[in-house]
Amino acid sequence: MIAKKEHLFIVFENLISIKSGCSCEIFSECGLSDITVKQIGYLRAIDEHGEVTFSRLAKITKNSKPTITEMINKFVKMECVYREKCSDDGRVIYIRLTEKGQMIARAEEKALMKVIEKMADSLDEKELDTLIEILGKLR
Repeated sequence: MIAKKEHLFIVFENLISIKSGCSCEIFSECGLSDITVKQIGYLRAIDEHGEVTFSRLAKITKNSKPTITEMINKFVKMECVYREKCSDDGRVIYIRLTEKGQMIARAEEKALMKVIEKMADSLDEKELDTLIEILGKLR
């Protein structure tokens, strides 16, 4: 049983390595190979919540407004976000992702899809069904 667990460890380590490589490739394409996990998390929060103001993002991320302002200023310089005034109330400013920001926010999902594609290309229909059944048992 120990040998099987060690083998599973190696297999999953390989899968994680492939996914990580795909993510890094996406970040490099965006010219941001040194982006932090925390920054990616902020971009994902903006992406997931849509109409995000500075106050709302501060609540979502449990940060102060000055921290959010500083972070958004960095993201603007990195060309990941831009500010957009609300058409109904000019005092309200939305934080919007640029195409580059969207790529980064969705990089993990895209990398996971690449791993799944590699698995699907490597397995026949029956093996894929078996894998889905086995992985479906994990909770």
